Amino acid sequence: MLVKDWMTTDPITVSPDTSVMKASQIMKENNVRRLPVTDEEGHVIGIVSDRDLKEASPSKATTLDVHELYYLLSELKVKDIMSRKVITIKPDDTVEKAAVIMLENKVTGLPVVEDGVIVGILSQGDVFRVLTTITGIYRGGTLFAFSLEDRPGSIKEVADVIRKHGGSMVSILTSYDMCEEGTRHVSIRVADMPEDRLKALQAELEREFTLLHVVHDELSDI
Repeated sequence: MLVKDWMTTDPITVSPDTSVMKASQIMKENNVRRLPVTDEEGHVIGIVSDRDLKEASPSKATTLDVHELYYLLSELKVKDIMSRKVITIKPDDTVEKAAVIMLENKVTGLPVVEDGVIVGILSQGDVFRVLTTITGIYRGGTLFAFSLEDRPGSIKEVADVIRKHGGSMVSILTSYDMCEEGTRHVSIRVADMPEDRLKALQAELEREFTLLHVVHDELSDI
């Protein structure tokens, strides 16, 4: 999945001469935690976060009165506190790559840049949307998790049993983390099916394979 298909287009940005007070107001009104800072041509020259704004604000223990505080914040500009080292992503990069960059750099959003110009922003929420899409959780069903041999055909053997019982597979995900050598963890979500067929399916899967867990996600109480 590519960034350009999931990013928010027309991202909210600020200029370097925007006041810290105005930037803070923009963040609150739009419920965002980071604002790309762009020049007149749309080139990203910095980024300012809610943490930057908090650190720039006077301490509550200050002796300044409210008028002096407002004056100070109105005079302080984004360019005075922004980070000039900006981590970006390209529209044709994968969302998976973007997620790794966010995780490794502990950021919650990435400006999407093409030819130096910002064309969108990919947020943590966008990555979550991708996760829910590839897992198929909104389509309901039951999740079966297996420990399978890491060899060609091992997933097909499970799939054949599911099809035999009339099951329809919604998603198949594989992981090699926290697995014993020579194995992999495979999660298969199966669409809703009659209770008697589901029980028969689960019984055969338990007999034939190493079944780690079975979960039926209930979203109605969210």
